[in-house]
Amino acid sequence: MNRLPLIRDYRADAAVAYRDGRPIGVHQFLRDVRRLADLLPERRHVLNLLTDRYRFLVGFGAALLRRQVSLLPPNQTPRLLEQLSGRYPDMYCLTDAAGERLGLDTIAYPATSDVASPVVGTPSIPSAQVAAVVFTSGTTGEPLPHQKSWGGLVRSARAEAQRLGLSGHSGMAILGTVLPHHMYGLESTVLLPTQNGLALHAGRPFYPADIRAELEALPRPRGLVTTPVHLRALLADPARLPPVDFLLCATTPLSPQLAAEAEARLATPLYEIYGCTEAGQVATRRTVETAAWRAFPDVALRQDEKGTWVSGGHVEGEVLLADVIELVQGDTFLLHGRTADLVDIAGKRTSLASLDYHLNSIEGVVDGAFIVPNQDGEEITRLMAFVVAPGVTSAKLMSALRERIDAAFLPRPLCVVDVLPRNATGKLPREALDRLITERARKAG
Repeated sequence: MNRLPLIRDYRADAAVAYRDGRPIGVHQFLRDVRRLADLLPERRHVLNLLTDRYRFLVGFGAALLRRQVSLLPPNQTPRLLEQLSGRYPDMYCLTDAAGERLGLDTIAYPATSDVASPVVGTPSIPSAQVAAVVFTSGTTGEPLPHQKSWGGLVRSARAEAQRLGLSGHSGMAILGTVLPHHMYGLESTVLLPTQNGLALHAGRPFYPADIRAELEALPRPRGLVTTPVHLRALLADPARLPPVDFLLCATTPLSPQLAAEAEARLATPLYEIYGCTEAGQVATRRTVETAAWRAFPDVALRQDEKGTWVSGGHVEGEVLLADVIELVQGDTFLLHGRTADLVDIAGKRTSLASLDYHLNSIEGVVDGAFIVPNQDGEEITRLMAFVVAPGVTSAKLMSALRERIDAAFLPRPLCVVDVLPRNATGKLPREALDRLITERARKAG
């Protein structure tokens, strides 16, 4: 049976993680994993809600040793937890939140032990073993589960390091602003470091000042793995940013202008990853150089009447992508937005992604999104838009939009709000948008 190591490419004295400003070495990590594994109950499924990234890694590794599957939901709403309990009746919860009561059998992450324990070797895990069930974000409906094998996850992390030039860069510290429970966060802030001899940062700083401080505290070389929402907020702050040696962004495509500003302020090339929960990471691009994406090594795309399929490399099986893709040549393609985001009004077509791009390009706009409201019967589609733009009037925003998009796609209405209900990965779940629409209708009525 093919087996793959839990971590690899570390020297004996190397750091696996940085937590509270201090390095955590290989032997300490392996001891923590073995110790937690001994405490876990005999179950098949564990709901890993550990928020500290290092503890999440330890919990993930301990579950692998016990042949348990880590469930990684996009949120912790009572409704979703109830659905998970029904789907996985033997599920228990692993948490580091003090006093958390979720109506589930719960194991608290143990306090650090001062008792010396012997050095242990690096365990290996069967490649075919199911390591995790990762759920879609719910932007188009209910979150859906997708199984990930240990072998597929490892191949993905190794391919990512090769593509992004991180192979052989042992010791680089990686700070992430995205949760490890998300597919992007799991791949790029947990597995990319631990399968390539890098060091992960245990925290998840959110505010620009916290991101700056945590980056400054990390030794170089250091990298930042983030999302457009977090990056936009970071760049909006005029304070000096500490230089980094690696910069990665994903979840929604960046504009070339924002990418160029990020490269200038953080003094390093910015790369984007395109992927999805179903397939994992699929392609990369350096945004300031090209609009085209290049697929990962050995990953192939083909098209038929249903759309674009991806397979090969680390992708398990063949996956139908939920995006409109234009194959260019070889392993390169252009991305034109999600299939579900295509809008047809009065015989004219565009995508919500394109409309969002133009809305967010207006000076003064901090965040914004177009929405197709739920409609009955055969009504003509009318788009809505919600925008965060302090000090900018609706009239000025509409005037700017008229210069950028066809009149058929102008939002009716355009709603100025204080904040958009984005989740931890920067996405807008449909359920949250529906609540926003309902609240606006209630106030208008």
